[in-house]
Amino acid sequence: MALEFSKNNDSHSSFYSDYAEIVVVRHGETAWNATGKIQGHLDVELNETGRQQAAAVGDRLSRDSKISAIYSSDLQRAFETAQIIASKCGKLEVVKDSDLRERHLGDLQGHIYHELAKTNPTAYKAFLSKNEDQEIPGGGESLVQLFDRSTSALVRIGLKHKGERVVVVTHGGFIRALYKWACPNGRPAGKVLNTSVNVFHLYDEYKCTLKVWGDVSHLSETGFLQSGFGGDRTSG
Repeated sequence: MALEFSKNNDSHSSFYSDYAEIVVVRHGETAWNATGKIQGHLDVELNETGRQQAAAVGDRLSRDSKISAIYSSDLQRAFETAQIIASKCGKLEVVKDSDLRERHLGDLQGHIYHELAKTNPTAYKAFLSKNEDQEIPGGGESLVQLFDRSTSALVRIGLKHKGERVVVVTHGGFIRALYKWACPNGRPAGKVLNTSVNVFHLYDEYKCTLKVWGDVSHLSETGFLQSGFGGDRTSG
């Protein structure tokens, strides 16, 4: 989806009077992303590529409108990304929020994706199921559970910051759930690349619109445009 980021250099103006502008960013790359290993709720730090990606998106966001707050998943790959962004955007405090975590993927977590059909066939079948209420063995969430958690978290943050611009650093599966909410009849979401910028306007608990999807223009000159595993149907 080719949507362009609308810039507004005034710190607070009527531009945001009816809604919160929520800039949702996927975390930078991890070693597990690069090797195709499923993370879910397991806590994995950024690799050096991920840190460079986070610096690039932080530089980019620092040139846009003023950010009022930064929220992050409490998993370190997201929190470290958020801290790097915060260091570029006025040294804001990063608020940890466990509701911003990736989908819990149960018994699949910690395993290589392309080996799952052999090593975890039952959980893998559940993961591929078209039944969105299907939970994954080992405590994994269904797509419906992920959707409800993701949208509730965005509404909670957005209503708190109506009239402001905030950043939320989270995970690929979480962001894909938000896309489904904002664009229920849209094209397939595609891959959510590491440190991609996705901008939502939240008016109330019933109305959320998508203004920017999958923007990684900040990576085009860094050599870090190629992303590792995750951010699509295999997200985790």
